[in-house]
Amino acid sequence: MGERKGVNKYYPPDFNPAKHGSLNRYHNSHPLRERARKLSQGILVIRFEMPYNIWCDGCKNHIGMGVRYNAEKKKVGNYYTTPIYRFRMKCHLCVNYIEMQTDPANCDYVIVSGAQRKEERWDMEDNEQVLPTEHEKKQKLETDAMFRLEHGEADRSSLRKAIPTLSHIQEAQSAWKDDFALNSMLRRHFREKKKAAQEEEERDQALQAKASLAIPLVPETEEDRRLAALLKFHTLDSYEDKQKLKRTEIISRSWFSTTPSPGAGSSKASSMLKKLAQGRRAGTPTCTPITVGDLGIVRRRSRDVPGSPQHTIDAPTSQELLRLQGDPQNGPASPEDCPRGTAESPKTSVAWEQAESGQDELQCPAGSSQEADTPHPGCSSLVADYSDSESSE
Repeated sequence: MGERKGVNKYYPPDFNPAKHGSLNRYHNSHPLRERARKLSQGILVIRFEMPYNIWCDGCKNHIGMGVRYNAEKKKVGNYYTTPIYRFRMKCHLCVNYIEMQTDPANCDYVIVSGAQRKEERWDMEDNEQVLPTEHEKKQKLETDAMFRLEHGEADRSSLRKAIPTLSHIQEAQSAWKDDFALNSMLRRHFREKKKAAQEEEERDQALQAKASLAIPLVPETEEDRRLAALLKFHTLDSYEDKQKLKRTEIISRSWFSTTPSPGAGSSKASSMLKKLAQGRRAGTPTCTPITVGDLGIVRRRSRDVPGSPQHTIDAPTSQELLRLQGDPQNGPASPEDCPRGTAESPKTSVAWEQAESGQDELQCPAGSSQEADTPHPGCSSLVADYSDSESSE
């Protein structure tokens, strides 16, 4: 070590080989440098390798076999003439120190403190391994000829018993002797397995695309197949039941349509016609007369305008007024009950109502026509004048 470090190094001018001998003596240092810093105490720092698996007592962690440490080596005794060395090292996971020493009697290492051995030892006889020859037996084989002869016969009998087993093992090993055939078989098996995995992946992707799934699918098992065979999916109603229900609905439906005719009036006119029909069916003498405003008719009559031709022509004479006042069947005789120009003959009023109602004749009873010809006392009717309209021309 010192020679290696002294090669191609600087030699000072006052270095004298005869006096100093080496650069280590010149620098007053040990060839092992830091490893020999405790050499005065009989301790040398070496590189120690863990002989077996242990558990550290400080951090309770596992330390595997083969882990190397900078250990302090120290001689603690002798086994006969073989020295016993003790190694002290610090755990690399905590501050705990581990101490081990050699056991020359059993060719092993013994833990002194700081750790526990992981028990992985077994009996060689129970494991059917070849046992080493004991020292006493070895000495007896060397000195006693009869014992050596008997021991040889026992070995040969054990060999004859083991021949069938050995031959079977040799035949099994010879089947795998051809490296090319073994390689070909492995490659073929690998190709088949890879092809099956690719087909399964394609089926899974097709199923995910069909069902719109984004979750990975697990392989099928026999239990899944058995459970799927027990499940049955069906609709609540079959196709035949739906067709039968549809036919029944068609048969029970009415043959005539209930839609209104295209010639029907608006909703306002329909409601008014219904009111007229109800009033005619009631037939009470105290019915409320229907005015022009109720029917929504607003007309300006020319007879109300003074100076017009219709005003002079349509004005009733005094004889007609007297006749109307003296007739008890023509309603009220006073001008307050029946204003001028608004009272007409009952027959004309009924005809106008029938013309406006349209379908009221179908809904009236049989005796309604006679009642319409004879007005009831106390009832007056208003008739719209269409003398100046285009239709009258």
